[in-house]
Amino acid sequence: MKNIATILSALALAGVLVLFLLHFSGNKGNATSPNTSSLKADAGSFRVAYVDIDTFEANYDFLKSKREEFNKRQTGMQSELERSAQQFQSRVADFQRKVQSNSITQAEGEATQKQLAQMQQSLQLREQALTEQLLKEKDAFNQKLHDDLNSFLEDYNKSKGYDYILSYSQVGSQILLANKKLNITADVIKGMNERAKKTDDTTKKK
Repeated sequence: MKNIATILSALALAGVLVLFLLHFSGNKGNATSPNTSSLKADAGSFRVAYVDIDTFEANYDFLKSKREEFNKRQTGMQSELERSAQQFQSRVADFQRKVQSNSITQAEGEATQKQLAQMQQSLQLREQALTEQLLKEKDAFNQKLHDDLNSFLEDYNKSKGYDYILSYSQVGSQILLANKKLNITADVIKGMNERAKKTDDTTKKK
């Protein structure tokens, strides 16, 4: 499945890093040691928080259940295609035995070859259709996940007042070091799980 960190790339990390550089370069004359008060919004500063995407993926229940569902679907798809491929190979082997033993007429051989070609084409089309369907559903889920997370963060931030909420991942993140005091992942996981549970309960009642 697409990594959620890619979905959140619209948060423009590069631009945020530039703002950090501008902010701190303008304060070189002030030899004050960094403290948590610098994280609070005031004149000439902004508030930042981040979500640890690895932790989020591992603990967001709806995402975990969907991932398991997609894995089961993919396993079932592979099993179906393998059964069809085995049937096709069996038909080919049977045809070859008949040809080698001269127990099939030319007309029968041509008809069988045509059937096998159609069978192979059907198998390829089935594989393509199943793959496209699964990818389409994954893309739709990723979009829903993106929308749900954005919606939650907008509500969450009404009382928090962060100027930026970044995504952080151990692999592929442009953030090399993060202050754990800025980590709001636990809040996001708890809130998203509660929201998903309410949605699921509402759906079951209908």
